[in-house]
Amino acid sequence: MPLRLPPLPALRFFEAAGRHQSFKLAAAELNVTPSAVSHGIVGLEEALGVALFVREPRGISLTAIGADYLSYVSEAFSLIAIGTQRLPNHRADRPIALSCAPTFASRWLLPRLAGFRARWPNVNVSVDTSHRQVGFPVDGFDFAIRMSRAPVAGTAWTRLFGERFVPVCSPAYLATLRDDRGDLSLRRATLIHVNAASEDWQTWLDATSTDGVDTGGGLRVDTIQLAFEAASMGLGVALGRKPLVDSDLASGALVEACAQVVAAGTAYWLVSAENADSGVRRPELDDFKHWLVDEAQRFDAHTEAATSADVEANR
Repeated sequence: MPLRLPPLPALRFFEAAGRHQSFKLAAAELNVTPSAVSHGIVGLEEALGVALFVREPRGISLTAIGADYLSYVSEAFSLIAIGTQRLPNHRADRPIALSCAPTFASRWLLPRLAGFRARWPNVNVSVDTSHRQVGFPVDGFDFAIRMSRAPVAGTAWTRLFGERFVPVCSPAYLATLRDDRGDLSLRRATLIHVNAASEDWQTWLDATSTDGVDTGGGLRVDTIQLAFEAASMGLGVALGRKPLVDSDLASGALVEACAQVVAAGTAYWLVSAENADSGVRRPELDDFKHWLVDEAQRFDAHTEAATSADVEANR
């Protein structure tokens, strides 16, 4: 007797909505309307006879039954995706698909991709900078670069390097932060905050024991790139994130408002499917991973050496 399965489109809606904890984000990922996702999941709940989500005015959350069911559905879709990838000649020429934040892509990754292309000219890379959670391997991505304090269970994580924080602003704005005696104080500054950043001004202030600075006001933006641009326009002081801010400092568009550099608690990690070993993946994926990790390690070693030299020079 054949297995009786729930409607597969509804299961796809459920998997995406459960992963994102949002009907709206699931709809955007699947190129359908939020109403279609909602109705599909209602139909699935009726077919199963259980409630999969708790619906509240501020959003949705999985029920205990829904969370348990999601683990089985996610694993099933992953197995289908992996099995499809292992078919002979399946999309053998497709590009390496990478998800990462837009500022990281433009300021660190893209300037280095020419080196990869020089070594592997026939391998194409697709970079996606949309702000969405990636499911491996269901979403079709091979890798993602994410900020985190530590690896997350269920995927394979390789540390690339950490960030270092230093306040930055335009040269003209820096002059406005000095009092009549020429002393500089951040208390006079408009702070530029990044809403989505897991670590921001409070991290730097705590690490440097700087008090009396109001973090409640200032200018708020949604990307690191916008924070740097706002600072270069003289709108305030942004928290510079090395290495992303290095090009602005080198060009003189931004200068360090303070000399104190603080190591972030989070780091950049290369993430992939936990069971995507060399026997399953295409060879170029291993080439890309090894190249990217080597680039990151060389960069990190160079940054550590430069930081040590700066510390010695300022003693």
